[in-house]
Formats: sequence, C-alpha cells, structure tokens
Amino acid sequence: MEKVIQSLLEAFQQDQDLTELPEAEAFEAFAAYCVLSSYYNDPFNPDAYRTGGSNDLGIDAYAVLIDGELYRDPTEVRAAMQQRRRPQVQVVIIQAKTSSKFETKVISDLAENLGHLCGAESIPYEVSADVENLRGCLDAIYGNSAQLAGQLPQLHVRYVTTGDQVSDMVHRKARSAERHLDRLNRFETTDVLCVNWRDLRELYKQATSTVRVTVPVPKQFAVPAAPGVEQSFVGLVAATELVRTILDDGSGKLRENLFESNVRAFQGYNPVNSGIRDTLRDPEKRQRFAVMNNGITIVTRKMDRVGDDFVLDDFQIVNGCQTCHVLFHERDQLTDHVFVSVHIVHSVDEDVIQGIVAATNQQTPVSDEDLAARQDFHKELEDFFTLGRDKPHQLFYERRAKQFSDRKDVEKTRVISRAQLSRAYLAMFLDEPSGVGRFQDLIKARGKELYVTGQPPILYYTAAATWYRLEWLIRNQRLNRGYRPTRFHLMALIRQRLVGSVQLPANGRAATKECDKILKVIWNAEAAEKLVVHELLPVIQRAIDAEREAGVPLGEAVRNERFAERARRELTSSTGR
Repeated sequence: MEKVIQSLLEAFQQDQDLTELPEAEAFEAFAAYCVLSSYYNDPFNPDAYRTGGSNDLGIDAYAVLIDGELYRDPTEVRAAMQQRRRPQVQVVIIQAKTSSKFETKVISDLAENLGHLCGAESIPYEVSADVENLRGCLDAIYGNSAQLAGQLPQLHVRYVTTGDQVSDMVHRKARSAERHLDRLNRFETTDVLCVNWRDLRELYKQATSTVRVTVPVPKQFAVPAAPGVEQSFVGLVAATELVRTILDDGSGKLRENLFESNVRAFQGYNPVNSGIRDTLRDPEKRQRFAVMNNGITIVTRKMDRVGDDFVLDDFQIVNGCQTCHVLFHERDQLTDHVFVSVHIVHSVDEDVIQGIVAATNQQTPVSDEDLAARQDFHKELEDFFTLGRDKPHQLFYERRAKQFSDRKDVEKTRVISRAQLSRAYLAMFLDEPSGVGRFQDLIKARGKELYVTGQPPILYYTAAATWYRLEWLIRNQRLNRGYRPTRFHLMALIRQRLVGSVQLPANGRAATKECDKILKVIWNAEAAEKLVVHELLPVIQRAIDAEREAGVPLGEAVRNERFAERARRELTSSTGR
C-alpha cells in the first residue's frame, strides 16, 4: 500500500477506534469515510456503511442521501421520502480495494451488477443481506414516483484503490459504465469515477479539516462595527470566481457541506429557482443578476484580507443555498459580466452566528430544533461533557459542524452531534426509542422538551455515554452489527434495567445520583458488555422474533411502539424491573 495512505489509514483507525479491523476492511471503512464526507458534514460511523461478507456484488459500502441527510435502512428511506415534497436524492456506491492498480474488469462487473440491482427487474443472483437492504432503499425511493417528478436521483459510483495512474482504457471503461447505467432511465445523472491515492488523500484532508479559500472581492465596502462582529463587508463577486473559488471542491463537485447552516436544502427547480436559471441563460438578463437576486451571506470564523482578496477559513454559506446551486449548475452560462451580491460576516461569537442564521432564514419556517444552538444551554453541555473529566470519560458535544475536526487530541468516535444527542436523549429519557426513526415528526411533537434551561446536563451526558458505549460494542464486534437498528431500544432498556422506568428527577443532585448508577456500568466495558449482550439482547431478540412471526421486518419493527412495549414487558418479566 502507498506509504502516505498507509499512514492516513492508521491515523483513521485510531480516530475511529477501528484498530481491530483487518487492513482490507479498515480500508473499506476509510474509503467510505472519505467519499461520504464529501456529501455529508456531520459525524457518522463509516463502518456502519460497509457491506461486509460475500455476495455483495462488488459493493463495499453505500449510502443514500435525501436532502443532505444520510440513510442506509429502507424503512428510514421510505419515511424520509414520505416526509418531503420534492426530495433531492443521491445514491453513493463505493468499491474499495487495497490494490495498487485499477482494473477494467472490476468496473465492468460492478456496472453489470448495478444494472441488475438498480433496474426494475429482480436481481438474478443470490445477494447478501446488505445488498438486499440497498435494493430495499432503491425500492423505497421509487415507491412514490410523483415525489420524483421534479428530479430523479443522482447516482455516484466510486472505485477506490491505492493506485496512482488511471489508464486511458480504465477511463473509457468508466464512461462505458456510465452509459450502461444511464440506459436504465432511473437516474437524473450518473458518474463513475476512479479515486486514486492522491484523490483519497485530498478527500481525507477535506473530511478532517475546515474549508479555506481565497476569493477576490474587487468591489466592496465595510459595514460599521457591531457587537460580536469582528469585520463585515458587502460587495460584488464575479459569479465565475464564486463558483471557482468557493463552490467547486476542486474535483468538479459542489461543496454541499457549505450549506449545513442554511436550514433549507436545495429545493430543486421550483418556480423561483427556475426563474434564477432562466435569468442566467438569458444573455441580457444575466448582466443584471446582481440587482435581480438577493445574493448570499457568508459567515466565517477566520478571515484575513490582503488587498481585495478575502481569505476565508471555517465558513458557511448561511443564506443563498438556492442561488449557489443554480449558479453551479449553470456555470457554463456565466460570463465576466455576471456578478453576485455577497455579504461576508467575520465573527467568533456563536450566539451572533446563530442569530445571523436565524435572521437570514426568516423566509423559511425554522423549527425549534434547527435554532436551538443559540441557547446558552448548549454551551453548558459542551463544557459539561469535557471539563473536569479524566480522558476515558470525556465526550465532545459538537455544537457546530466540524468543530473538533482540527483537534488531533480528540478521538472522533467520542464526538456527538446535536442530532445524535437529540435522538439518544429522546430514546433514553423521554421513552421514545421507536419514535426516533421518525425524527422530524418527533421533533415537532416533543422538540420543546429538549435542551431546556434548568434541565440537569448529566442526563444528556449519560445518554451520550450510552450511545458511545453501544457504538463501541458494535465497532469492536462484541455486539453483532445486525442489531444496530435496535440500539435506541437497548438504550431505553439500559435505563429501565439500572434505574427503573420512572421519570428521572429534574433536580440536579437527584438526577446525578440516578445517572451515576448508569454511568458506573457504561464506563466499565466488561460490565456494559455483560449487561447489553447477556441480559438485554435476549430480551430484544424475543421482541424481534415476535415481530418476525407477524411478518414485520426488523427495520419496520423498531419504529413501532408495539416493539418498544413488548421489549419493556419482556425485561420486566425477566428481571422484575
């Protein structure tokens, strides 16, 4: 294996606590992390997206993205599709080999297999459970064709090796594979790309660091000083420069992770976005683009100015997601006479930043969960998770995307995002282990019970620690990965088994006393494994068996309250608690 990649792989295994995986499997997880991170910005467990086993049709990892959210389970995909009116769907397929060369046969075989898998007919081969899962995801996507009237899914296939040169023959075979998959008429766009070790190194760099760009703003003026704002400028940027320096990730793809704070994903070509596109396609109207369009707002935590060049580091586009997507799609229409109005705000005050996010998105309904990061409670949680704790008991609450990406001292498996923490708390302390599968609906119903000033932070820390331990058990193969869909139910059962089902007290001292009973077990790997694998897993399995007899697959079973109630009763009957 190329030495640079070998070094990065070893660092990755340490960061992700995957040191016990064989090299080939670790490389699959590494490739999944690098590729998927270019589409998704929040923390995720890359090992969960590997297929593993035989009969995988050459697919080593896969994911489905719906409006920028990452999915792997057909039931979750189906629910996500039902919740959205015109979803933007991307299917990412990864084949990863430690080989130092690219083989045309690998591409041909993968294209043929994907043709069967993604087509409307049944698969003519025996396939693994993971591949059946992927087919289930595709069926869920195409299950309601009316939702896809705006745009079909995009298919991204990545063939990753540690090789350097991609021969002309391999390039031609990749183009042939694209044409083969295009003929299925199932995808809006299809791209089959070979990722060599240099590409992989760059993807890993992007995944583990914030974006840094230099953009020329020749026409600008400074905005008067304001509390919490270091500097602020309003100016005009050439649309071509905006696309080249900010939007393009260097490989011809849009940097989707720049829009994490924008609240709205790209809405497709609705009347407004179609109007923007029509303007850019009109030779006369596009010269008036700067006065016809509201432009974009960029918030950056680091900024240097050298003449008319603005060097931005750790930034987000908090308003203008729709404009940026259309500009990128229509980049071939742009000329030197097309300009975009840009507001650049330099601030390190998180309250100010989140206030800007809220204010610039007022045209869109913004949920309480989306804006909760403005609350002081989140700062308190961030400190509570780390300060005064010895290293084995430290966790890192990520209030903003890639907050800890540059911290070499932070084990990435100990970082928990707000969405992950919300799910963990809802499952463990609000008795909603089945509801977290319908996360957006659950947030609408119970979001006001999250992150409330005065709630004991120890409850959130305990939920996060339990989440971490269950993921640790799966990563280290103490708990079969097939039980991953039940992890929220296991969290609820851990709470029930150790402290009972009653609501934990709102008083900080009393809550700490109860949570300490849980943490004493959770932070002891041997005790946690004994509890989960030997005591609770048989309870979960009986609930799984009962649902299976009724014809309900696991992915659907874990999303209904009947499963949760059955698991509670089974635990009570077996332990008396």
